[in-house]
Amino acid sequence: MRLTCWYTPSCADQLPDLQTRLLRRGVEINAQEIALINAKFLRLNPVLALVLDVDGLSLTASGMKMQPDWVAEIGRLKRATLKTEMLVRATQANDQPYLIDATAGLGHDSLLMAKFGAKVTLIERHPVLFTLLEETYRQAQQDAFLAPIVANITLLFADAEDYLSQCHAQKQMVDVVYLDPMFPQRDQNHQRQKKQAQVKKQMQILHLLLPEDGEMDLGDGLLLQAQQIAKRVIVKRPRHAVFLNDDEPQHQWLGDACRFDGYFRVNSSQ
Repeated sequence: MRLTCWYTPSCADQLPDLQTRLLRRGVEINAQEIALINAKFLRLNPVLALVLDVDGLSLTASGMKMQPDWVAEIGRLKRATLKTEMLVRATQANDQPYLIDATAGLGHDSLLMAKFGAKVTLIERHPVLFTLLEETYRQAQQDAFLAPIVANITLLFADAEDYLSQCHAQKQMVDVVYLDPMFPQRDQNHQRQKKQAQVKKQMQILHLLLPEDGEMDLGDGLLLQAQQIAKRVIVKRPRHAVFLNDDEPQHQWLGDACRFDGYFRVNSSQ
């Protein structure tokens, strides 16, 4: 994979390390120094690219710029309680389980579960998205509030299906596997739901990086692998989406827009 990386002069010293890490993960970057990277520049250069500037490492496309921003999640984390956070109840994160988040995304759900004490292994297979997560993880370690939370998170660059399969082969069990497939938008007739008129900019850019018709799947295989190694598998779905792998869960937690489907091994409680 080859990707342009625009960087400002003040960030030139960070470029070699970034190039090395990405190249090790199979991404070659075409580094171009830009004196000023602002909204106008991004509008005039709408291609998918990386940006390294005063805001850190970002992904940009179509005039927008995004990055996993764990610092921006602090307000939610401070307000979060077991009563208000359905995800925490579904994963029993407050019981400090060993938990695999096999579909990392921007890492916000892992951050929430880690806040309640879960020991989270956060898996991401896309080299660019993993590197973005790596950057926000480093920033979070410098924040007094976030540091003890991210201490509960281990980042892992791996294909989740391969990792879960390896765990099964080595007879390794975990308390929870959490799945939030990126493209779960199917109705009960297995047809794609109409896209919302306006998707959040983060998701718009991620959809360009991780095209739905490419290698990304709907997570059916992940559910099968997860069920082999976890006492509890929790799957996040849109409220009216079909069951992952057409497998009816044993329990559901229902919200207005989404739900959490629960699959349990024998002797595992809800």
